[in-house]
Amino acid sequence: MKYFKTNNYLKIGLYLCLIVTAFSCNSAKSVIDSGVASDKLSAKQVIRQHEKNEADFKTMNARVAIDIIQGENEQGHTFSLRMEKDKVIWLSATLGMARMMITPEKVRFYNKIDNEFFDGDYKLLSDVVGVDLDFMKVQNILLGQSIYDLKDEPHQVSVSGNSYALSPKDQNALMELFYLINPSHFKMDSLQLQQQLKKRMLQVDYATYQEVKKQIIPENIRIIAVDDTDQVAITLEFKSVSLDGEVRFPFNIPEGYKEIEIK
Repeated sequence: MKYFKTNNYLKIGLYLCLIVTAFSCNSAKSVIDSGVASDKLSAKQVIRQHEKNEADFKTMNARVAIDIIQGENEQGHTFSLRMEKDKVIWLSATLGMARMMITPEKVRFYNKIDNEFFDGDYKLLSDVVGVDLDFMKVQNILLGQSIYDLKDEPHQVSVSGNSYALSPKDQNALMELFYLINPSHFKMDSLQLQQQLKKRMLQVDYATYQEVKKQIIPENIRIIAVDDTDQVAITLEFKSVSLDGEVRFPFNIPEGYKEIEIK
């Protein structure tokens, strides 16, 4: 993947913003999957329940440990994550050595170790996964929601294992999209994107969910991204999370830093 030729902190930060979140804290309760998928539910009913159960909060504060494996290379880092829903997603590495902030308008990043920064739009993120991304799509992935408005086109549903397999009736010839929806809380069990011609695949598996302040949010996530013969696997575990507290988003690119050029 051409993306993995860039700075290591930028790699981890972008992938976290794109496709990850897993939360756990002392006050959280793991959600037990007690529901059973039924072939009597229509696609519209599944979609209605999925949208109804979207997490509702103003702010989030968490810490997340991320492990990335690509080939024989493995690395792990811990980040602080803060979010103001619909407005800001902010990440900071230990001791503030690297920071990223994304808003509906921009993607910004700097790294104190290499004195580098990135200040651009969503084209970089879109190129990574082969999907036109914007802030809301990134946020929805973080929260276990569908990345497209499911009411924009007709969908079909079937039962796969103990999940509802939801997909557009007319799949895009260049990109196939599948959602697996959990029958207990109707959040995503899995998001799967395939681009056969470009030999690209992205799969985001939401292993477990938990309840925090009556909101159902992801607890553990595993991501696999394939680009031709290159593959990266990412596992995430959030050490703590709190909702609706006071948060700050300090971010200033230091003077004299070199701009990162993505090729």
